[in-house]
Amino acid sequence: MSKNLVVILTALNLEYEAVRRRLAGPQVHRHERGTRFEVGTVPGTSCRVALGLTNKGNHSAAVIAERAIQEFSPVAVLFVGVAGALWDTARLGDVVMATHVYAYHGGTSEDDGLKARPRVWEAPHGISQLGSYLARANDWADDSPGRGDAPQVRFGAIAAGEVVQNSRLSAEAKWIRQHYNDALAIEMEAAGVAQAGHLNGAPVAVIRGISDRADGTKNSSEDRNWQPRAAANAAAFAVRLAVELIEEREYDVVSQADRAPAADRLAEQVVNTAHNSTVGIMAGSVKQSSVSVNTQPRATGPADLVAELDDFREHLKRHHAEGALDDDTYREALAELGFARRAARENTGGSSKRATTMALKRLRGLIADLPDLAARLAPLVTAAGGLS
Repeated sequence: MSKNLVVILTALNLEYEAVRRRLAGPQVHRHERGTRFEVGTVPGTSCRVALGLTNKGNHSAAVIAERAIQEFSPVAVLFVGVAGALWDTARLGDVVMATHVYAYHGGTSEDDGLKARPRVWEAPHGISQLGSYLARANDWADDSPGRGDAPQVRFGAIAAGEVVQNSRLSAEAKWIRQHYNDALAIEMEAAGVAQAGHLNGAPVAVIRGISDRADGTKNSSEDRNWQPRAAANAAAFAVRLAVELIEEREYDVVSQADRAPAADRLAEQVVNTAHNSTVGIMAGSVKQSSVSVNTQPRATGPADLVAELDDFREHLKRHHAEGALDDDTYREALAELGFARRAARENTGGSSKRATTMALKRLRGLIADLPDLAARLAPLVTAAGGLS
């Protein structure tokens, strides 16, 4: 699994661009079968996003979603875009996050009518909980919190079918209302993405901005005005969710490392400061090359910490040159290290201390699989917390 990457898929170019505008340095990644993704970073974070376009329909969405999962092994897949509201509970511009997805076109035709036989996929509990938390925080939207027109996040079922639904009077609209009256929104791709995630063991979240009411006005000027706003709102919430997913993943990795038995950790070299010599190595086992680590933070002030961070940069470069760090992880690690260095150098008090510490903790998550680097970084994290 890529520890710091989330896949975001969209069906329309309008939706794609709404997400892409929120990424820094997107680079083309070409699948061997020709599918093109763009991989970029959410500015100010270690979260990478692989962005792809599925085009319309559940079948196309399923194929591209499975291809993305196999290619990137992401922390999660987010399907993002616009949808029509089935009822009046969601306003135009609001965001609907699916608690479950209906493939509503499953059924059986009998003498007394068409009977529903849907397939249903529930959203993963952890993602649902995180989405609810972000909705309560209400600081994800571009609009200032508290404004009357600020978009809201709604949670409920999303119905995914095979036709564009643009009527509340048609026979199909009445059938949907009869069998799926708990669905908040309707669209054409979520079932395919949900199925691909289910088959591949990848968590999936479906996030849709309401651009129309599926009532015959889909091609009106109002819909053309609301579509980009709804896409932008869905993109804003999805990208914030992606960042939170990565931060939770990094926290989990660090927590697991902190809970590891002492006997499984690398040797720590104890430095005799009086004689400036090595007096011994304490370890349960040594599984890699020799390690030289001072277990006490040497940085006593901002200037000392900056110097230590510069020294740590050289160790990052060496590990990258030796192939222990891949290019993407190395680039993200340098970004976090640079952020921590700038915050430590500014030394504006509590805010700088927090910013430095958080950046170093994110860096720790990136290098958690490299015990040598993690051991070198640990005293710097401690030192950052003690800055005054």
